[in-house]
Amino acid sequence: MDSRTHPTDRDKGNGVELTTEQARAGATPHMTRYILGWGLALVIIAFLIVLAANNWG
Repeated sequence: MDSRTHPTDRDKGNGVELTTEQARAGATPHMTRYILGWGLALVIIAFLIVLAANNWG
């Protein structure tokens, strides 16, 4: 069976093997961890600014 076809009920148990890239249908760039890190840092900074404005204003 070709790994590009979708397995059906009669194909179950025939050992259809897909690589990780084929199973997830795309590449995974490693940018996500940086985007999440920068986003978290910006949210913390924004909360600190709001906290400082409420305490001194």
